[in-house]
Amino acid sequence: MAHSDKLRELGIALPAVPPPAGSYVPARRSGSLVFTAGQVPIVDGKVAATGKVGAEVSAEDAYGLARACALNALAAVDALVGIDSITAVIKVVGFVASAPGFNGQPKVINGASDLLGEVFGEAGLHARSAVGVAELPLDVPVEVELIVEVA
Repeated sequence: MAHSDKLRELGIALPAVPPPAGSYVPARRSGSLVFTAGQVPIVDGKVAATGKVGAEVSAEDAYGLARACALNALAAVDALVGIDSITAVIKVVGFVASAPGFNGQPKVINGASDLLGEVFGEAGLHARSAVGVAELPLDVPVEVELIVEVA
């Protein structure tokens, strides 16, 4: 099944690619790999949430925000090469703006990883980093970037 068909089956529509907040492009291809810029939880053109996970933002809400970030990253890949050209998700890097003492970053970034598994199945299995940070751009709680292999 094509990835675009799987998205439709899951009732998921890729969003418009959020415009870059700086001097960069949303995604760049090098050989058979596409690298996305860090994607933040922009939903319907607006920042979906602000604050630190473990304080203003719950880990459960942050899980959903990580999913939104992954959708934005997939939209960037789709705009560059088409979603159906993805043959494998290679790596996910997730950043979580964390309140002092919060150490549930892996569970938050599971929001992105679980989405990729739903869409790509075995091809969605990936290496990953889930990193706690003090601040993220626009005061968002989560940022995700992808490296995918394409045909």
